[in-house]
Amino acid sequence: MASETSRRSQATPLKDAIDAFLKTFDLKTRFNETYLIAFWERMMGKSIASRTREIYVKNRVLYLRIDSSPLRQELFMAKTKLLDLINKDVGESVVDDVVFL
Repeated sequence: MASETSRRSQATPLKDAIDAFLKTFDLKTRFNETYLIAFWERMMGKSIASRTREIYVKNRVLYLRIDSSPLRQELFMAKTKLLDLINKDVGESVVDDVVFL
């Protein structure tokens, strides 16, 4: 019983172990970028996601191709808020700028 207790005290939570792994192999940035793309609809909602034709991240810049000109203009005007929302949702700074294609 005592060995089980000491084993638990030495155990690392899974989230911490994954974070350490990603940092060790320099994969954290790529993981966060992939998370952003995979969860774009959850972050922005169906109406924006359905009008997003292309989304990718390169050199900490988010590139978006939006079908709707009025929506593209609205997102452009709210660029700072958009960046804050994205980085807050991911949990750390992933992108520094947004470019609308």
